[in-house]
Amino acid sequence: MTDTHAPRPGATRSVRLAIILGLAGLVLAIAAWVMLGNAGEARECPVQEEAATAIGDAAVGELAALNGTGEGRGYGTMAFKDAAGQPVTIADFKGKKLLVNFWASWCVPCREEMPALDALATQYNSDAFMVLPINLDIGAGGLEKAQAFLDENQFSNLPLYADNTFAAFERLKQQAVAVGLPATLVLDENGCELAVLQGPAEWNSDDGRAVVETLLRLGA
Repeated sequence: MTDTHAPRPGATRSVRLAIILGLAGLVLAIAAWVMLGNAGEARECPVQEEAATAIGDAAVGELAALNGTGEGRGYGTMAFKDAAGQPVTIADFKGKKLLVNFWASWCVPCREEMPALDALATQYNSDAFMVLPINLDIGAGGLEKAQAFLDENQFSNLPLYADNTFAAFERLKQQAVAVGLPATLVLDENGCELAVLQGPAEWNSDDGRAVVETLLRLGA
């Protein structure tokens, strides 16, 4: 007796073909998501292997933990605020190569690193370069705590920029760029990532200055 519920051979092939095409589409979608990565930001910057290698090669001794990347991540739209509470993005610093340091007043390694960053800023801040600290104190009174710390230590070249939403750093965590504080990004004049440092470093050293001077020479 014929089973009237058995699928026809042609229907079975159609189902199999639909499954295969569906899986292929899923693979392509995942690949596209991985390539785009940064919600469009990755397309903003070219891959810069030579520049990243130059920074990585200069990062020795006190800066040995600094890793050259240059994979195409861009941070132009990364948003935070200045001391007056006005919105700012990395794109507002276009034309300057940046050392972007994420810190918080409750972070002991961050506090210990700040004098070296201030010394580096005193020596190198210019129309071509800037040490850009972004504070991540959150909650009521966070901004006041950060400003009090800067004022108490008289860091004359470390202005207060802050992101009390923590969104900027969450972005770094989601992209596996950084997982804890302090963290530092080395960016070119277009806000494109060249290197990443997870943890503190003695920037006010021959090794720190070598990294900055290598950065300044790039593209010169």
